[in-house]
Amino acid sequence: MSSVRVSRHARIRMMAAVATVCALSAAPLAPQAVAADTPTYTETYRPQFHFTPQKNWMNDPNGLVYYKGEYHLFYQYNPNGNSWGDMSWGHAVSTDLVHWKHLPLALSHDDEEMVFSGSAVVDWNNTTGFGTKKNPPMVAIYTSAYKNGGKQAQSLAYSTDRGRTWTKYQGNPVIDIGSDNFRDPKVQWYAPTKSWLMTVSLSAEHKVRFYSSKNLKDWKLQSEFGPAGATGGVWECPDLFPLAVDGDKNNIKWVLVVNINPGGFAGGSGSQYFIGDFDGKTFSAEDKGTYTPPTGTVVQDFEGTDFGSWTTTGTAFGQGPATGAVDWQGAVTGFDGKGLANSFHGGDGATGTLTSPSFTVNSPYLNFKVGGGRHEHEAGTVLDVSPPEGTVLADFEGGTYGGWTATGDAFGTAPATGTLPSQGQVSGFLGDGLVNTFLNGDSTTGTLTSPEFTIDKKHINFLIGGGNHPAGSDNPTAVELLVDGQVVRSSTGKDAEALNWASWDVGDLTGKKAQIRIVDDNTGGWGHLNVDHIVLSDTQAQRVSTETSVNLIVDGKVVRSATGADSETLDWASFDMRPYLGKKAQIQIRDMNTTGWGHVMADQFTAADKPALSVVQRADWTDYGKDYYAAVSWENAPGGKRYMIGWMNNWDYAGSIPTSPWRSAQSVPREMALRTINGQIRLTSKPVGSLESLRNKRPATASGVTVESTSKPLIGPTAKGKALDIEATFSLKDADRFGLKVRTGAGGEETVIGYDTTTQELYVDRTRSGVGDFNSTFPGIQTAPLKAKNGKVKLRILVDWSSVEVFGGNGEAVITDQIFPDPSSTGVEVFAEDGTATLDHMQAWQLKSIWR
Repeated sequence: MSSVRVSRHARIRMMAAVATVCALSAAPLAPQAVAADTPTYTETYRPQFHFTPQKNWMNDPNGLVYYKGEYHLFYQYNPNGNSWGDMSWGHAVSTDLVHWKHLPLALSHDDEEMVFSGSAVVDWNNTTGFGTKKNPPMVAIYTSAYKNGGKQAQSLAYSTDRGRTWTKYQGNPVIDIGSDNFRDPKVQWYAPTKSWLMTVSLSAEHKVRFYSSKNLKDWKLQSEFGPAGATGGVWECPDLFPLAVDGDKNNIKWVLVVNINPGGFAGGSGSQYFIGDFDGKTFSAEDKGTYTPPTGTVVQDFEGTDFGSWTTTGTAFGQGPATGAVDWQGAVTGFDGKGLANSFHGGDGATGTLTSPSFTVNSPYLNFKVGGGRHEHEAGTVLDVSPPEGTVLADFEGGTYGGWTATGDAFGTAPATGTLPSQGQVSGFLGDGLVNTFLNGDSTTGTLTSPEFTIDKKHINFLIGGGNHPAGSDNPTAVELLVDGQVVRSSTGKDAEALNWASWDVGDLTGKKAQIRIVDDNTGGWGHLNVDHIVLSDTQAQRVSTETSVNLIVDGKVVRSATGADSETLDWASFDMRPYLGKKAQIQIRDMNTTGWGHVMADQFTAADKPALSVVQRADWTDYGKDYYAAVSWENAPGGKRYMIGWMNNWDYAGSIPTSPWRSAQSVPREMALRTINGQIRLTSKPVGSLESLRNKRPATASGVTVESTSKPLIGPTAKGKALDIEATFSLKDADRFGLKVRTGAGGEETVIGYDTTTQELYVDRTRSGVGDFNSTFPGIQTAPLKAKNGKVKLRILVDWSSVEVFGGNGEAVITDQIFPDPSSTGVEVFAEDGTATLDHMQAWQLKSIWR
């Protein structure tokens, strides 16, 4: 799977399925500055016990197979840069799944194809004829992503020297159904039928197909599975394998892992699974029954002929509740009764709000149904779209650039009038003209420089969209302010076609002569800029809301928010109202978006004692964090073990994480098992045992530490560090929340790993974990359901230079998150909030680097 399977600019709108990818092309942000003489594997955020390439971009793990004492890790790799592109298979091997040896590029892109994700097998019986029975070939089964037309098909390559050199099969592709969303084959030997079994994704259809073959070349379709579970994004990187339940070899269940992007549990990329049976042809998932939400008091069900005491602005919501779909809208489902709020009146171009009267919060939860676009609320944005007053330096109207000077071929001879060919929908500009450097695609470059002007006001405001490649990076897409020929201010887009306000405080430059230069020096993904309405003003422009969301407003601030999933089907959502009990609040439904999926739907607001759960929350997840995707497992592992590894990143911000000269890491390999947890069979995971070989000999220990509504540092030279393995057991007392804080230090930095007794959830809070401003979805709190056992909560925490992996209980609750703290933040603290908790026992080992 996983390489941009869909053109970055393809916009699937309204009635079409969302087609992102296990590999959406995303653009890099300026990496953390690294001194030229910094030794490899000592860079600021370089993981010390997670696999990373020496340099360049990496995403999905591929071709996981064990052969002759070596675990092979292939991976999606760009041999030519630090952003997604030129997808090929990188290669490394290990004897223990911990220490890795880099090998040369295995499968390279060429003029015809990129090499997307797939798997590898050892053809022991030489069914392909690629080797001999004495020297069986290793065969890679990968997705050919053809550059001409975008078709995806399944192909073969083979090696007869333990994976060191590879030959692409001359008969490729071996399965071609004419689709551009058909990818990520996982192949294994299925002994009962003495045949090969392929599990492969029809990504946009939310289906997995199963094929069989006797020789890896000729394949027969056996069945399909899906849609099922979470379907808010494309399905990618499927995997199918058997496991014994609770170690009982007479009770075997099959696990189907399906990675999804977007629409994961924590937002963006995620890895879900299904448990069921497989008969060699068909996978049958266990029936989880129908869902009945908690009962409560209905606050608003939109069953009247008008909105009653709720008030509207704009035109998007019409004169009253809709009775389903409105003109030009796809079929709307999932609402209750006859009516719902629907902001598609006038299409996606209309905007407006729908606001409840003020009410006193008196119930723990507010449950409701929501659908429509996935455009999240962004803190600090405003609803007022009027531009700031001042001196307009350029509005790019009138069909010319005026006195501005252009170089290169990205700007053309005149401003654009909106969206250019093959570009996603551009919005947010004023008037009829704007600067748009997508002329002839991302491959064009150039500059556009203003005449000299005098800075005589406090701010320079402008609208900007497009790529996030900052000034100072190798290939920027940036708006720059030049004073005396030097760049003194700069801004970039946010990897989105919608323009929004940026503002420079230039009060210290009053009276200076200056120029503005728009630079597009990037030919990769999001290698363009959109710019408009540059104005000198004494007022700082505020970013304008582009959300399609249901918000809870307390004291004039949005404190809870939920969106649709780019779907016309409404699903349950819930706001935790407990922090606001007794306070005055309002519900406000906002449609401030005019692009694709620029509408929101809502229904059945209900005050209740328990939260309603969405389809995503009711699905099963291999990991509940933001940074575990494209998870697949090794074939042929010794002892029948099932080891799995995932890409430790998220397509929401994958190309913007502040690392260089590499980008992305893999998770630690995990041993998978099926266990009965609270009466249900669950897929569990734990770090591979050989990871313990990295522990130093003398751990820091703590026992019987009771804390009450405070945070207490753990003292001692070994009780801190940037790379740690921590085992801890807590006893519940009366604290609402308790746990450990890691990577504490500079400026209040901390990553909080806790347990919430009120919700029975494990959580990781990375809102103060260091650098996180490269994407609005990065800071946040990730949660996972976890019940205490005998009044105790057990945690295993792996801390690396830029990540945490938290395993709760018996591994049924796992949260994987990247973090980017200051290197000096190395502390560990125990804490409790709103009561008392006891750290019964803890051991914390500093971990040695696998690279030195």
